Amino acid sequence: MQDIFLDRYPQVDLHGLDRDSARMVTNDFVDENVFLGNEYIVIIHGIGSGILKKEVHEALKNNKKVIEYKTDNFNAGATVVKLKISLK
Repeated sequence: MQDIFLDRYPQVDLHGLDRDSARMVTNDFVDENVFLGNEYIVIIHGIGSGILKKEVHEALKNNKKVIEYKTDNFNAGATVVKLKISLK
C-alpha cells in the first residue's frame, strides 16, 4: 500500500474538527468513496497531540468497508486507507 503520489487519491482534511465530527466525517468519506468505487483514500488528521489520528484509526478499525489502513511513511499527519470495493 505504499505510494508516494498520494495527491491522486481522494482526500479529506480534518484539521480543526473535534473527535465526534472527525469520526462522522471519516465514516461519511469512506461511504462516499466506496459508492464512487475509489479503492484508496487519504485522511489528513495532522500530527498535533494525536487525538484526531487515534479517533480516525478507531473509526477505520470498526468500519467493515475498510480493508486496511496505515499512517503514511512520508507524512505522519495522514492515513492511507484501502477500501473494500464490490464488483458489480
